Amino acid sequence: MEATIQYIEKELSGLYPQSEVRGFIRLIFEQVCGMSYTDQVLRRNEEINSTSKKKIKEIVERLKEYEPIQYVLGETEFFGLKMKVAPGVLIPRPETEELVQWIVNSAKNESPSILDIGTGSGCIALALKNELKNAQVSAVDFSEMALKISSENAWINQLDVEFIQADILKWQNYRWNMFDIIVSNPPYMREREKKAMLPNVLHFEPEEALFVSDDKPLVFFREIGRFALSYLKEGGELYFEINENLGEETAELMRSETFRDVALKKDLHGKTRMLKCRK
Repeated sequence: MEATIQYIEKELSGLYPQSEVRGFIRLIFEQVCGMSYTDQVLRRNEEINSTSKKKIKEIVERLKEYEPIQYVLGETEFFGLKMKVAPGVLIPRPETEELVQWIVNSAKNESPSILDIGTGSGCIALALKNELKNAQVSAVDFSEMALKISSENAWINQLDVEFIQADILKWQNYRWNMFDIIVSNPPYMREREKKAMLPNVLHFEPEEALFVSDDKPLVFFREIGRFALSYLKEGGELYFEINENLGEETAELMRSETFRDVALKKDLHGKTRMLKCRK
């Protein structure tokens, strides 16, 4: 095992920060060898079999091409849930867990009706259902791939969430229920912001889940806001994950659409990444 660890470190040195490589090693041995972190420490001098070595070599080769570790392993963790991920579906981010926590902490109704718009892997919808056991949770996405993955994640975690295929930019074409809470992590990165993004994001994650045009950066927020004015119950709450560079603009948009109690929230890194408002 020690020799394999050294091999991983040598192959990935200079490509990723050392702390990230250590995280990769932990995840790789968990999946390939079924070893917990404690096992990895206690059994560091044990030899691993040739089959496991071959699998680890294949994983390292993909990581050298900057493919995200979550796609390489086919899974990640979100809010304590194991989540399947695959190319074509956005990888859940730690900051999105903070959005879920904000909703959970703010929920006053013991059995709220919740809609997650642009669900992707289903991470937000499933985490909310897991935390708010009596909630009625629905989730919508345009992508068939996303709905396939999110449905599988619901089955893996044994959580009852309704998944709907729809284009939220054409929400008037569908029939909807009324909701206490609507949440969305929509595409919000401007095309011009691509140059600041890492290659593992740009080359592998779905552009349609990340980017909007420079001339209409708030298109999803505007349409989802108007949708929420029709389908949020009176006093219902709308939550967004937002572009940290467009916080005030997004807040002003929500005010102009007649939402009240508009509040911005910073993540643990001090970046303005969340917005909440009330109908």
